[in-house]
Order: sequence, then structure tokens, then C-alpha cells
Amino acid sequence: MKYIPYLIIIGSFTLASCKKVIDLYPESNLNTATYYRNYDEVKAGVTACYNGLQKPMYREWQLTELRSDNSIMGSEGSTSSTNRDLSDLDEFIPATTHQGIYNYWIDTYNNIKNCNIVLQKLGVVYDEAAGAITLQNITTSITDSSRKQLAGEALFIRGYHYFNLVRLFGDVFLIHKPVSPAEAKSINRSPVADVYKLIIADLTSATTFLSPLKFSQIPSSDLGRANAWSAKALLAKVYLTLNRKADAITQLQDVMTNSGYSLQSSYANVFSINNEMNSEIIFAVRYKSGGLGLGSTFGNDFGPLNSGSTVINGSGLGWNTPTSELDTNLIATDARRNIILAKYGSGTAATLYVKKYLFPVVISGDGESDWPVIRFADVLLMMAEAKGFTPESIGYINAIRTRAGVGILPPSVNSVATFEKALSEERRLEFAFENQRWFDLLRYNTTMTTINAVQTIKDHFAHIYAAHYSLYVAPTPTLAELQANVTTDHLLLPIPQHEIDTNTQITIAQNPGY
Repeated sequence: MKYIPYLIIIGSFTLASCKKVIDLYPESNLNTATYYRNYDEVKAGVTACYNGLQKPMYREWQLTELRSDNSIMGSEGSTSSTNRDLSDLDEFIPATTHQGIYNYWIDTYNNIKNCNIVLQKLGVVYDEAAGAITLQNITTSITDSSRKQLAGEALFIRGYHYFNLVRLFGDVFLIHKPVSPAEAKSINRSPVADVYKLIIADLTSATTFLSPLKFSQIPSSDLGRANAWSAKALLAKVYLTLNRKADAITQLQDVMTNSGYSLQSSYANVFSINNEMNSEIIFAVRYKSGGLGLGSTFGNDFGPLNSGSTVINGSGLGWNTPTSELDTNLIATDARRNIILAKYGSGTAATLYVKKYLFPVVISGDGESDWPVIRFADVLLMMAEAKGFTPESIGYINAIRTRAGVGILPPSVNSVATFEKALSEERRLEFAFENQRWFDLLRYNTTMTTINAVQTIKDHFAHIYAAHYSLYVAPTPTLAELQANVTTDHLLLPIPQHEIDTNTQITIAQNPGY
């Protein structure tokens, strides 16, 4: 399923703006109170929710990869406002008014709002006390199976959005139904535990509502839609994040045994635009080229700066620059290397750039590449993480390494500490520039005994300080200053100051350290 815009006016919901992202039904030429009368109209609303996944994804790499040891802001001396915003994220000093953070926040909440409208029309209700999803009677003309399928898709998308929000911001506004402006102003941030309660309820219900067809049985028209396996895989990652490893293993084993998904024979096959939604892609945010307004910009965003049309039509912006550490770790014989990154230029003037989403485009910023969210490789490596240092876990890692052509793990991986380091590094390489590394580091603080997110980033700063950060101008940070920016508090982003300043009814707390 590729998202087709503007066939329905409801598709413009994701473009609606408002003074506070959680306050109003989106304005439209259609009345949302009366539009959802039958299956086709509800399906159109769900398609708008899929479409709404694109805008947050445009910025997610800034809040994840750029804050990890995978990526840096490439233009050290730039003082442009856009590049300064990227540098601030890279250096762990974003202001509470940071525009990129606010844009991600508002785009995510706009799509949560879209999901909530659809779910309300389908009679889906979240019981906060019980932490459970229930179905109430509705007047919409729709079969029970279709109702559950569409509800499951909207629940999956809402759960996915809240999972990202809670990991990036901590306590957030928990909005699980359409609310009026007056109601919105009385809703404060909910504790992390309550947010996870909703996420688990959404995804648990999605696992039962959505289609359980094996991969080979999925109609081509439904490829790209959430199914029971994408819900189970995402739920497993939620459980793993909460250190509920036994619960994660249950979901992962089901996917591995019964879903029909599998590794592709080569790493290149996974990302080919001629092999989209293949057996390894359990869920992806999809893009469609062709001047429809749904193309991916990542090829141009990540292509080398000032490269003309040598690398990609329309040149590149040089964003999301790979680090020298990642370049070194991706050895020449690693089959992933030439898919993940490349160098532009020669000698000391050569610059690294992300290649994974770079395919030919006719129109600049109108690419075909999808963005993987959950792959079967992720399922295998999550299982290794959940089971810990065991021969079985080593086998899962070796399956990924064998495909990459780097051989099995050496005998020196013989302890919990060496296993955790090997698993962390394998995930880093396998999922480079898929927005996984930052979330992995956060999770390791809970699920591993020897890896610490704060120390990892401090070590990253030390490793490349002389070759990169020391070249910054106005002002040039010292290594000690850079490392001091990385604190437990700064593992979370600031709540956008706009939310705090525009609410005159309640006091909204800012995250500590900002």
C-alpha cells in the first residue's frame, strides 16, 4: 500500500494547524461528525493516518541518529539557523524553543488526533483505569471483521507514535480521544507509566484485531498496512524497553515461528526500491515518487553538499553525516558498508554521506525509498537481547553477521560483557540510519549491565573531537564542555516551550535540565 493523497479531503487532516496540537478536530471541507458512514469512508480516514506518518519521520533522524554516535552535523562552521538547530541537537544543547523539536511534536500529535477521530467513529474506547481497549456500539455501516482491522491499524499507529514520544520526552500529554479546546487546556502531562499503559493496550488490541495472515498470503494491495505481526514485533520492543524480557520473548517467538517473515538473502535486497515490502520489512513508513506530494526527501537531505547532480539530481544538503567511528567499524568486507554510506570527493576533502535512501530521482526531494520501522533482523536481534548471553543468542547474531559477510562472532565473545558489546555493535551496524541507535542506547540503560548511554556519547565526543568539534566556530566548545552537556536529564528532549507558554489554565512542568 502506497499512500495516495487528495483522493479524499480527509487526507489533508495531517496538514491542519492549530494553536495547540491537542485541541481541535482538524478543519476540513468535510464534517468529521458525519463523514464516517461506511467502510470506504473509514478506510479513507485510516489511509490519512498512514499518510500522517511521513511528516514526523522527516525529522525523527534529527532527534535520534544525530544525538547518537552514528551521525554528526556535517558543516562545522555553519551559522545558518537550520544548521545551528542541528548542531544544538548534536551537542546536546537544544533550546526549549527548538524549532525542529516542536515540528516533530506537533506533526506527531496531529496524526495522533487523526487516529483518535477514526477510533472514535469505530467505537473504540480506552479505559484508563483498566488499561484496556473496548468496543462500543456504532451506527457506521461496516462488518465486524473490517471494523476490527481498521481499528487495529489506527491503534498500531497511535501506539507507535506514543512509543516514540515517551522515549524522547518522558511524561507527555495522553490524548486518546478527540477533545475540545477547553478540555485540552485542562490536560497535563501523564506519567511515563501511564503512557506505556496506553501503548501496551493499543498494541495488544492490535495483535488481536489485525490480520494474522503469513507474509506469503498477504494480498499485494495490503502490503504496507499494519498486521498482527507488526503489532507483535512492536509490542515486543515495548516490553524489551520496559525490561519485561519474558513478555518480549513470547511475542518475538510468535513472529519468528508463525509470521512467514524472514531475512532477505542480501542486505542490498532489503532496501531496493524494486523490492519494497519484502519478507524482511515487517513495517515501514512508505513514500511514493511521481510528483504526488508523497515522495521521500531523504536522498537529497542526506546527499553530499554541493555535489551538483553527480550523486543525486538536485544535489544534497549534507545532513545526517556519518561519523568516522561508523566508517571505521564498517570494514571493507562488510556487505552493508556500500549500502549504508559512501564518500564524495577524494583525499582529505572527501566527505561521508548516507547512501541507504539514495536512489535516482526525477524531481528533487521526490524519492521512492521507504523508511523501515521494524525488520525481521530486528526481531532476531531483539530475541538475542531478551535471552541474554546464550548459545541461541549467539546464533541469532551470527545469522545477521553471516549475511553481512563478516563471519561469525569470535571465541573472545565469552562473557556477558563481551556479548553485550557485540550485540550492541551488531545492531548499530545493521540498523545504521534507521533511527534505531539512539533508542537502543536508551534501552540498554535498563536491559544491559555494561552499556551506558551517557558514557557512550561522552566517549563518542572524545573520539572525534579533534577532527570535528574542535573546528566549530562562534563559539568553539571544549571537549570538557561537550561532555558536560551529556547528562541523564538530557537523554530526554525538552517539552516544546510553546505548550507551556500558551496554556493559561494549568502549569505544565518542563523536563529537568532545561
